Amino acid sequence: MNISTKPITTFTSREFNQDTARAKRAAEKGPVFITDRGEPAYVLMSIAEFRRLEHDEPKQEKPKSLAEALAQKEGGDFDFEIPEFKDSFSLKPAEFD
Repeated sequence: MNISTKPITTFTSREFNQDTARAKRAAEKGPVFITDRGEPAYVLMSIAEFRRLEHDEPKQEKPKSLAEALAQKEGGDFDFEIPEFKDSFSLKPAEFD
């Protein structure tokens, strides 16, 4: 069964703290959203549902570094993403005084 077809229960943080047993029972039927200041902050679910989701999710392979890609023996094309540099350098011309 798809998780989106299961009933969603919502608890405030206070309700969750006061009645954890009820939240655990609700998690057996579907996801339980726990809110902080009115906004969803956490999701409680059964371990069986978590494992099913973990199994269904395709494993994402860590991208190769440029050195790893160049060192591979099979050759061929490869994807290489240039990392973003934020606030680590500027593109201002060098000042020589």
